[in-house]
Amino acid sequence: MSHDFQTDSRQMLGRLRAVMAEDAAGQARLDQITRLIAEEMRIEVCSIYLFRDEETLELCATEGLNPSAVHETRMKLGEGLVGRVARTGQVINTDDAPGTRGFRFMPETGEEAYSSFMGVPIQRLGEKLGVLVVQSKDARTFSDEEVYAVEVVAMVLAEMAELGAFIGEGAAMKARHQHPVLFRGTTAQEGAARGHVWLHEPRVVVTNLIAEDPARELERLNEAVEELRVGVDRMLTSARFGDKDQLEVLEAYRMFANSKGWMRRMEQDINRGLSAEAAVEKEQSTARARLGQVADAYLRDRLHDLDDLSNRLLRILTGQGNETGADMPADPILIARNIGPAELLDYGRSLKGIVLEEGAVGSHATIVARALAIPLVIHAKNITTEALNGDPILVDGDQGIAHLRPDDTVFAAFRDKMAMQAKAQERYASIRDKPAKTLCGRTLSLTMNAGLMADLPSLEGSGADGVGLFRTELQFLVRSKMPQRAELSELYSRVMDAAKGRQVVFRTLDIGSDKVLPYMKPTDEPNPALGWRAIRVGLDKPGVMRMQLQALIRGAKGRPLAIMFPFVAQREEFDAGRAEMDKAMERERILGHPLPETLKLGAMLETPSLAYAPDQFYRSVDFLSIGGNDLKQFFFAADRENERVRRRYDTLNVSFLTFLQNIVERCMATNTPLSFCGEDAGRPVEAACLAAIGLRSLSMRPASIGPVKSILRRTNLDELRSVIDEAGRRGDQSVRPAVMDYLREKL
Repeated sequence: MSHDFQTDSRQMLGRLRAVMAEDAAGQARLDQITRLIAEEMRIEVCSIYLFRDEETLELCATEGLNPSAVHETRMKLGEGLVGRVARTGQVINTDDAPGTRGFRFMPETGEEAYSSFMGVPIQRLGEKLGVLVVQSKDARTFSDEEVYAVEVVAMVLAEMAELGAFIGEGAAMKARHQHPVLFRGTTAQEGAARGHVWLHEPRVVVTNLIAEDPARELERLNEAVEELRVGVDRMLTSARFGDKDQLEVLEAYRMFANSKGWMRRMEQDINRGLSAEAAVEKEQSTARARLGQVADAYLRDRLHDLDDLSNRLLRILTGQGNETGADMPADPILIARNIGPAELLDYGRSLKGIVLEEGAVGSHATIVARALAIPLVIHAKNITTEALNGDPILVDGDQGIAHLRPDDTVFAAFRDKMAMQAKAQERYASIRDKPAKTLCGRTLSLTMNAGLMADLPSLEGSGADGVGLFRTELQFLVRSKMPQRAELSELYSRVMDAAKGRQVVFRTLDIGSDKVLPYMKPTDEPNPALGWRAIRVGLDKPGVMRMQLQALIRGAKGRPLAIMFPFVAQREEFDAGRAEMDKAMERERILGHPLPETLKLGAMLETPSLAYAPDQFYRSVDFLSIGGNDLKQFFFAADRENERVRRRYDTLNVSFLTFLQNIVERCMATNTPLSFCGEDAGRPVEAACLAAIGLRSLSMRPASIGPVKSILRRTNLDELRSVIDEAGRRGDQSVRPAVMDYLREKL
C-alpha cells in the first residue's frame, strides 16, 4: 500500500532545535523527541533504543508502545529487527515486520498491532549509539523521503548524545566520556605506562547542528570547500616532484574535494535543515560506517581519504585547528588512529605510551616505538572517539590493553604491577655490570638492538655488551627524500662514538615488505614479505647500497667495522654483497679515506634455505645472526602480522628448536660466530632455552637485558638442556610446559 505523505525534515528539525533549547532532563527530552517525530510523520509509534553496554540495547523512550516497557525491554546486538539494525548499521524498512527475517516479538511492548517497521542506526563517526524506530499499523513501506528524514534525525540524536543531552538514570543514559572503558588491542611494544590522554588529532566538536538560515549555511559550505580545494592544490604543487604515495593521496583528496556527488549530498542535507558542519559530519559518519564493512584495501584507503578530507573541512568550518590551546600533560599517552614514523619522532621520548586504532606489528611507527622503548598497543578500536584530552589512562603493552578512565580497583592493581616492575628493575640494576654467567659456568654475550641515536644512552644503563643490530633503515624511513652520504656518515660516526669502543653491528638497508620508503616507487606485490625486499633491493639498486657502504666506511674513521646483510636466502646473494663491499673499500682507498682497522661482514639468517647452504658459505661469512622474527614466520608459514595465526605457533615448539639446534651445530663445526636477534631473545624463558641449545650471543631491546641476564645467572643450562631433550623424546609438541615446571622448581 502506498502512502502519499512526504515528511518535511526542515520543519521536524526546527522542532528538534526547540526541544534542545529547553531546560529539560534527558528523559524528558527523549520523550518529547519521540512524540514530535510521531506527530510530524503521522505515525503511531516512534521509539529510541540506546546501548547500555557493547552488546545490549535498551528501550529508552517511546511514543505508541507500552510506557511500562521503557528501561525494561532489552535485547542483544543482532537480536530482533532492532538488534539487526544495530549490528549491521543498515536501515531496515519493511511493510511486514512479523514476516521479516530476524523478527522477535516482545509482548511487553504491545507492538503486535504494527505491521510497518523502519529502523535507522543512531551512529556518529562509525560509533554505534543506538537505533531510532518508527512503526505504523498500515502495511506500507516508508518512502525514500521519510527514510532520509529519519536518518537526518538519527544523526542529530547522535550529536545530541555526544553533547550530553540525554543524561539520565541507568546505564543506557549515562554521561559519555566519563566512565571506565577497557580497550583490547594487540601488543606492538611491551611495557606498562600510566598517564593522561593526548590526542594526536584533537576531536572537532559540532555544537550547531540545525540550520536557522539554509542559504547562509550553503554559502558557508561553499566558501569552506573552496578553501579546502585551494589548500589541496597548494599541497599538490609542493609535492609534485616528491613522494609518489603522497601524490596519490593528494590526488584522491582533490578528486573528493571536487566531487559533485559529495557536494550535492551535503547541500541536500543543508536544504533539509542541517547546518554546514552537521552536513559534513553526516557524510563523514557514513564513510566511517562503511569502512568497517569494506574488505577491499584500495576502497578502504579511499574511504580513509574521504574521512581525513572531511576532518579538514570541519576544521575550516569550525575554526578548530590542530592547535587547540591545550597544554600537553606531563605524562602524555598518545592516542591516534594511526601515525607515521616522522611524526612519532617529533614527539620523541616525551611520550609515556601510545595507543592506536590501526597500526601493524611491523609498521614504521612500531619500529620507532620500539627504538624509543615506549609501550604501544595497536588495534584499539574506537578509542579516538571515546578518549578526551586529559583523560587518565593506563597502557599495558604486555597484554595489549588500555584502561581509559580506570576505576580505583584497576588503578590500584596496575600501580602494584608497575611497582613490581620497578622493584625488578632495581634488582636488574644491581647485576648490570656483572656478566651473564650461568650456574654451569657459561658466559653469554647480551647485546641490544637499536636504530636511533636516542637508543644509545641505553647502552650504558642496560648493561649491554654492545649493539648486536643497528637498523639503518630508520634514517631512510623518516625522511621525505633519500639521505645524503655525508649525513649518513656523520650519523654512523656518532653511533660508534656513543658505543665507546663496544662493537656495533650495522645492518644494511632493510626495506620492502612492511617497510616502504616514501620516496621510492612502491611495488604491487601479492605477498611483499616474500617479495622484493632487503638485500634483493640492494643488489638491484647497487648505487644505493654502494652509497651506504661508503658512508659506513667513512663513519668508522679507521675503527673496527661490522656490517651484516639482511634477508640473505642463498650464498650468491652474500657473495654479491661482499663484492659491492670490496668495490666500496677500493674506492675509499683510492680517494685516500682511512679504511676500517678490521672489517667483519656477516649475514642475517632469516630464511630456512640459508640454514642448508653449503659449508663454504658458513666459512666465508665472518658471522651469522639468526633473525628470529622472520625465520619463525617462514618456518611455520604463519604471517607475523596476522593475528589469527601468529600466536598459534610457539618458539619453544620442538621442531623449531631442533631446527635452530641444527644451525648452532653447523656454526660450531665451521667455527662461525652465531647470535640470535629478535623478540624471543628478549623473553627470559625463551632466552634461557636458546642458551641451553647452544646459542651464546643474544640481541634484544635494551629493557630486556636485565630480565634475561637475571634468569641466565640463576639457571644451569645443562639441566635445562636435559629437560628440553626429554620433552623431545616424549614427543611433546612444545617444551614450554616442561621448561616452566623446571624453572618454577629451581628459581
